[in-house]
Amino acid sequence: MMLVVKAGAQTPALTFADSLYAVGNSAEAIKTLEEVSPKSPVVYSKLARYQSATGNLDAALTNYEILLNQEPGRVLTAMDYAATLIKKGRLESADSLYSLLSQSYPKNANFVFQQGVIRELQKDSSAIDYFKQVIHLDNTHREALYKLAKNELQRKQYNMAVFYSQMGLEHYPTNASLLSILAQTYMRQNRYHLAIPTFEEIIAQGQGNEFVHSRLGFAYYNEGFFEKAIENYKSALEFEDRNSDSHYNLGKLYALTGDLERSETHLLMAILIKKQPVDAEYLSLGLTYKLKKDHKRALEYLNKALEENPGNERALYEKAVAADNYFKDLQTKIDHYRAYLNKFEGKGNDDMIYLAKTRLSDLKKEQHLSK
Repeated sequence: MMLVVKAGAQTPALTFADSLYAVGNSAEAIKTLEEVSPKSPVVYSKLARYQSATGNLDAALTNYEILLNQEPGRVLTAMDYAATLIKKGRLESADSLYSLLSQSYPKNANFVFQQGVIRELQKDSSAIDYFKQVIHLDNTHREALYKLAKNELQRKQYNMAVFYSQMGLEHYPTNASLLSILAQTYMRQNRYHLAIPTFEEIIAQGQGNEFVHSRLGFAYYNEGFFEKAIENYKSALEFEDRNSDSHYNLGKLYALTGDLERSETHLLMAILIKKQPVDAEYLSLGLTYKLKKDHKRALEYLNKALEENPGNERALYEKAVAADNYFKDLQTKIDHYRAYLNKFEGKGNDDMIYLAKTRLSDLKKEQHLSK
């Protein structure tokens, strides 16, 4: 039934619709506004916004168009209309509208920003030019600074990524998105001592997650703070307990700190979780057993590493060392070092080749003397 009311009597209907919408009863709120007749500009505006928010985009666009035809100077309504056009996928229409708004209000940075967003959605690289125009109009525009910083990080232009991030953080010092770009940039530059306090600030803002803690763990590891690294990798696992990289890094860290039992546990977990080649994990397990002087188990896992990746030089060298420690037969020891040198001499790691040659020479002398 159509609700016919005088213009001045529309306020109760609007208030009732607002109350319904506020408690989540959007369908009844929309129905209430649809039944109002005749509709004032305020009714059309609320009705269109409610319809857009609930996904009834065609109806929302129709009501925005009616309202703008009646009152073409409503800038906020035009902005809502453009946003709904974007949601509908009518990007060119939205761009035309923002272009008109920019011409009317040339100092409004947000209209230019939205044109950049539209080009970003269209996979048009000129979006970056629009974001640069934005900060010429407003050098505190957080979203534009974030997009510029992120773009420079992706392009490996790290100094510019730092520049835009810090430019934004001058005005929004606790913004997690800008802090994240800055921290990631420092990581790419191997400036771990700068990445650490930046990631810590993100956590202090309550924005810690698996990515933040794992990156922070890696930074602490590279700075030699193994206990702090362990603490953060454990925190990363609280967010995602089946992350093979976190288990793998914990396994390596526990080996470095002498906790070989935990090292074994996490390295085995990494292998169980990971579906792609796991030669690095098997190698680390082999090295853990080497530290435990369990040379038989070391050989077992080094062989597994080589099954996964026959070109893993470190695994083949460590296999020769493990065989040297495990087997008593001199020829068997010699054969393992020869296998390594036959494959990697002249192209492998100089230090490992030197050690293998030196040990092979000693074994040959020992074999000669034993005859």
